[in-house]
Amino acid sequence: MSGRSELRFPENFVWGAATAAYQIEGAVREDGRGPSIWDTFSRTPGKVFQGHTGDVACDHYHRYADDVALMAELGLRTYRFSIAWPRIQPDGTGPVNPRGLDFYDRLVDALLSRGIDPFVTLYHWDLPQALQDRGGWTNRETAEHFADYAVAVHGRLGDRVRTWTTLNEPWCSAYLGYGNGMHAPGEQDAGAAFRAVHHLLLGHGLATRALRAAGVATLGITLNPADVQPADAGSEADAAAVRLVDGLQNRIFLDPLTGAGYPDDVLAQVARHVEPTFVRAGDEKIIAAPIDLLGVNYYSPTYVAGRVGGAGGSAYPGTAGVVEFLPPVGPLTEMGWSIEPAGLTRLLERIGADYPGLPLMITENGGAFPDKTGAEDPDATGRVADTDRVAYLDGHLRAVHRAIARGVDVRGYLVWSLLDNFEWAEGYRKRFGIVHVDYLTQRRTPKESARWYQEVISRNGL
Repeated sequence: MSGRSELRFPENFVWGAATAAYQIEGAVREDGRGPSIWDTFSRTPGKVFQGHTGDVACDHYHRYADDVALMAELGLRTYRFSIAWPRIQPDGTGPVNPRGLDFYDRLVDALLSRGIDPFVTLYHWDLPQALQDRGGWTNRETAEHFADYAVAVHGRLGDRVRTWTTLNEPWCSAYLGYGNGMHAPGEQDAGAAFRAVHHLLLGHGLATRALRAAGVATLGITLNPADVQPADAGSEADAAAVRLVDGLQNRIFLDPLTGAGYPDDVLAQVARHVEPTFVRAGDEKIIAAPIDLLGVNYYSPTYVAGRVGGAGGSAYPGTAGVVEFLPPVGPLTEMGWSIEPAGLTRLLERIGADYPGLPLMITENGGAFPDKTGAEDPDATGRVADTDRVAYLDGHLRAVHRAIARGVDVRGYLVWSLLDNFEWAEGYRKRFGIVHVDYLTQRRTPKESARWYQEVISRNGL
């Protein structure tokens, strides 16, 4: 861009893209796959926009070879994808379904044949429905079953996959799934949300121990930590609101993962909703199993004020009456999220300072935009001129570079998302992809952002 100096990222910086199984695969009833909580949730009237489901999604299950060829064309070095637990164990426990593993076997081989490093996420929200019927993540046994499932997947793919992460955004699984019901399984119980937080972390720890014993060299977890900022930097009430929200979104995960255990103020908050007897002796040691990588998903900052009678946030138990979440300002994505790259720099610097020695990777960053070309489909020239997305990605990559220049250990950047896809409760009406998907024909069209990103990767910079 004119007027800006060129920026280069560190040698061996990882460039790639990310997706999630339920959002792109489709084929929900093929080759022995069992139902997931998202199959159930998306079929529940009123839960997902216009009743959309992931039944077909991007049909990646059948089109993976073409999608991998497209990744290679764009120069991706790494592809982060998730494994669908219901494909591997249709009931969440018991015998492994070999046909489910066969698909990921083929995908991994296709990636490696194109020089693309596979980056596996073991859980991206699609819990087998059979486990949810027994309590889901509110049930301690789910954490134990998760470790068994992780070992089963590694048994097939571990000879070729180097980088493994256990969970994607357990905050969403717990608070949106069990707290405010916005995501599957759609429960609304603050106590259940906190039980789910602990059992998700316990599952991570048990799986990490088991995978380490099986020989995995690079292990991690992906969080969506928030850059929480006060409305008034000089206000004590706002500072208290920041600490409360930061505890519920950030420290409740980061502290136990890094060996500090649950923070006392967070446990006090939990106890207002449920007695934390589900935290057993030895659990925090299991959760603190050493990791090699922390995935950071970032989209937008969070601004809060401490106000008596504040509306609070439905995904933040205990904030009602004391916290006001400020509405987003400035330029927004189509999700209504503010665009503030500086928040990413602040967040990375904060994690680097408070949790030193933990290598970071941006595992998701991107924006939903209308991508209008006179119609929702590519224009007559086959172009999708998503200039807003290019500007969003450019700004956030510069924010990452600033953090690196200030000493933060950031190892790579994975754009969200490779493809337009099923955007959870928003169905198919929000598009995050750098590749346009015509959901009627399944035609893929790289957007201008994809070509821009291709050049960024080729020059290792901006």
